[in-house]
Amino acid sequence: MSIVIRDVREHELDSVLALNNNAGSAILPLDSARLRDFYENAEYFRVAERDGNLAGFLVGFGSDADHDSSNFAWFKARYPNFFYIDRIVVASRRRGGGVGRAFYADVQSYAELRYPQLCCEVFLDHGADPALLFHGSFGFHEAGQNVMANVDVRASMMTKELCSYPWVHATYGDDLPDLPWVGRPRQSQPRDSRATGT
Repeated sequence: MSIVIRDVREHELDSVLALNNNAGSAILPLDSARLRDFYENAEYFRVAERDGNLAGFLVGFGSDADHDSSNFAWFKARYPNFFYIDRIVVASRRRGGGVGRAFYADVQSYAELRYPQLCCEVFLDHGADPALLFHGSFGFHEAGQNVMANVDVRASMMTKELCSYPWVHATYGDDLPDLPWVGRPRQSQPRDSRATGT
């Protein structure tokens, strides 16, 4: 069956919270208030659906966001314009089935029209080799490391240049064409008309 990537729906937040908090030590836990903040403020908050079931989610923020993550702040202190993947979670039964790759293809398609760089982190203290290899296969490289003081977790800070951005920006500036597959940043639209990524 195919994987569908689409914007999260409000009634799915409890399921997203359960997915996050059952993901293990490679993902920081969330509470419902923090997840609600993501829902209301994240530029990109999409879920994967496979065989009619929720298979994962990805949350991301542009560099101008008012986001209080220490890893986001690390990137903000070094790069003027970027898109930050705050977290990606794939249900354990779906790992290795292409859901993560579908998310990264979708988020890159979204980000490369708006930002020159894609950023994320991989926690290094919990068997990071599969995640590092996954990100490396997508063209990410380590730009440094950060120890998250509030949780004492060391992270590999990863970046990827988005090679389409210079041409898109030189051609369209901030006025992207109104095409269904281009979509619009979540904050500039009513929730029911936000980008679908299709």
